[in-house]
Amino acid sequence: MDTALVLQNLLSPAILFFFLGVFAVLLGSDLEIPAPLPKLFSLYLLLSIGFKGGVELQDSGLGSDVLLTIGAALLMAVLVPLAAFGVLRTKFDVFNAAALAGAYGSISAVTFITAESFLRVLQIPSDGYMVAALALMESPAIIVALLLVKLAAQDRGAAAETGWGSVLHEAFLNSSVFLLVGSLLIGLLVAQYSPSGIAKMEPFTGQLFYGALCFFLLDMGIVAAQRLADLQQAGAFLIGFSLLTPLVNASVGLVLASVLHLSQGNALLFMVLCASASYIAVPAAMRMTVPQANPSLYISSALGLTFPFNIIVGIPLYLSVIERVLPGASL
Repeated sequence: MDTALVLQNLLSPAILFFFLGVFAVLLGSDLEIPAPLPKLFSLYLLLSIGFKGGVELQDSGLGSDVLLTIGAALLMAVLVPLAAFGVLRTKFDVFNAAALAGAYGSISAVTFITAESFLRVLQIPSDGYMVAALALMESPAIIVALLLVKLAAQDRGAAAETGWGSVLHEAFLNSSVFLLVGSLLIGLLVAQYSPSGIAKMEPFTGQLFYGALCFFLLDMGIVAAQRLADLQQAGAFLIGFSLLTPLVNASVGLVLASVLHLSQGNALLFMVLCASASYIAVPAAMRMTVPQANPSLYISSALGLTFPFNIIVGIPLYLSVIERVLPGASL
């Protein structure tokens, strides 16, 4: 791995603020972020990236290459939870295996946003349609996880307690998916019919973005460090799964990126989408639809291990591999 890329990532303000949050917990500081603020910054980041993605999507259009990339993203959103479930079922019951599979089949918007910021610092371009892939990859894993529970659980009565209406509502209308898709559509409309609105939004969606990301990652560092204690329940198997799964899924993503002839920036974002795990949307859905599963397992593994691994090690590692495997990809 390119040491310069690792240092570039580790010494970026966003990652340093993440470490500051981690150290605050480990050193016993009373630093905490008031509850409404992390939610507000999370919504801001989703709104900003969705709007900018919609503007860029209008510029790039919906050509065959865009549709193929989005199709590949949806395919991964279905195949990853199925493969993960097969592995996890060897150690966990149906409910915990399905909840974990759903988390690892979905995506982390904050990991994606961090990767976009990393590319921006390196001045490596990417396309707005990757935000559309981000928006569409979150929900399928929730549906797959619920199907796995309903099909595989021995206690059919317990597995069928949750109605499909609530499942579909949580999968497609949870706040992060709704805001991301809505902002994407607004960006598309503004870019097409009111281009002057882009300049008006620029101070909000552009100049403030990186500072908000730093603040949000500070809170994520605090929360991730607090979740480390829960990993004692996980055992060596789940810890290994949490660290190896991103590498396996990113490798599959790299193969697909090569087949699709993605640029280096788009390839990195595609690999990050494949490698990340949801610690917000899917846990919220699993708590409601699979109450038999232990939340400390799927939240602590996704947030306490996979998330920091991806933003600290994974992103520069994936880009380093891309530069070797796809050296001729257009920038």
